Amino acid sequence: MAKEGVKAREVKRAKLVAKYAEKRAALKAEGNYAGLDALPKASSPVKLHNRCKLTGRPRGYMRQFGISRVTFREMALAGKIPGIKKASW
Repeated sequence: MAKEGVKAREVKRAKLVAKYAEKRAALKAEGNYAGLDALPKASSPVKLHNRCKLTGRPRGYMRQFGISRVTFREMALAGKIPGIKKASW
């Protein structure tokens, strides 16, 4: 389980990216790299990192479900994800 501060930091970065997205696109289109450099570093979309919505785990993230592979397996085995069942043949 990730620390609450780490999760909060990631949410804060996502808000910054959304806030400056339009301004960043305009500066990039006109080639104004000095203006881009003046924007906050955390407003760059490259700084975002996908994290599990439930545990905050940064690795093994499954985009389709928005959770980590560990959480996905636990939920799938418990039958909490509709349409997912353990394979057997």
